[in-house]
Amino acid sequence: MFVWGVAAAAGASAILAASKLAYQVLTYAGAAYLVFLGGQMIYRSLQKKRSPATRIPMPQSSYRTYLTGLVTNVLNPKIGVFYIAAIPQLTPAGTNALLMGMGLSAVHVALTLVWAVALVYGVRIAGRWLGSAKSVSWMDRITGTVLIGFGLKVALSRP
Repeated sequence: MFVWGVAAAAGASAILAASKLAYQVLTYAGAAYLVFLGGQMIYRSLQKKRSPATRIPMPQSSYRTYLTGLVTNVLNPKIGVFYIAAIPQLTPAGTNALLMGMGLSAVHVALTLVWAVALVYGVRIAGRWLGSAKSVSWMDRITGTVLIGFGLKVALSRP
């Protein structure tokens, strides 16, 4: 989110508004990534005859988790559209647009982190059920289908 906020404050909105090709490239890259993530989730959920211990996703390294989140948000056209639309409008005249965009993005990141912590604790409470092989498999199938649907909707939408 912070990357999008800085990009919007630095003038990415002007570039994407002026270049239909740049906007379409970003949109299709995001759509392809969503379809890839959804397909990967469905594939994993449908693999047969695995022991319950191997069906539950193993924790990833902090670096890999961070990188996955970064790529997901940078390629998410809705995050980009939000920042590109909001940051310029929320920047008062006469202020440093880059600093203001960074500040607004930092506030949004902080609020998102608070929400994420609440979700983590909620998942811990429901952990036994959420961690069962059957639940993981069904959640992967549902989430994968939704991601593929979002990716196709983005790819097929007219700018």
